[in-house]
Amino acid sequence: MIDLIDGLKKCGIPDSVAEPLAVKMEAYIKEIILFNSAYNLTNTSDRDELVVRHIFDSLAAWPKIMSLVECSRSDCAETTTVTLADIGSGGGLPGIPLAAAFACAGVDNIRFELVERMEKRCAFLENCAAILGLKNVTVINSEAERIDPEAYDLITFRAFRPLDKKMTKTLLCIVKAGGKLCAYKAKAASIKEEMDGITALVPEYEVFPLAVPGLEDSERNLVVITK
Repeated sequence: MIDLIDGLKKCGIPDSVAEPLAVKMEAYIKEIILFNSAYNLTNTSDRDELVVRHIFDSLAAWPKIMSLVECSRSDCAETTTVTLADIGSGGGLPGIPLAAAFACAGVDNIRFELVERMEKRCAFLENCAAILGLKNVTVINSEAERIDPEAYDLITFRAFRPLDKKMTKTLLCIVKAGGKLCAYKAKAASIKEEMDGITALVPEYEVFPLAVPGLEDSERNLVVITK
């Protein structure tokens, strides 16, 4: 069995946060396994695969997203809440692991909105947020296209869909000026090909390599786009 705490630390989660976060992630994994066949949440129900390919993969970007949150907060009044949306959240990845990490780290003034169009998956997400005690999470039953303009400071999405012109326009519309889109992606060559198709909308972007414990042979990257 893969050591969850050790892997979380390798993802850049501080030692003081890794243990309470591991408890929440084990509970989350149990919920995924329980409901996966009914809700088609992930492509596996194997505990170790879920840990590596979904929990570690989601949280490998936590240090970078934490730095973006801190930058966003520094641009606002100290009491201003930063709102991060996980678009096409599905089973809650990466939104629930990220929200749990921020909660366990005691980071206040950040709110997560898990945006998911399928009602039954929204019920699953609400149940998970309640079980894990994530008071920083709200579930939004909606398509991205129906979200109000400039609603979010940061947006994440993972295994959502390719960044075509239509979806890029939608995401840029619902993020605030100066806000960031954070896309979990695989190979750099595929990223370049994808981004070459939307250069008129996104002339510049940054790619940050992600080191995912257990996926050392698989290339993973975080693409960050600033509006």
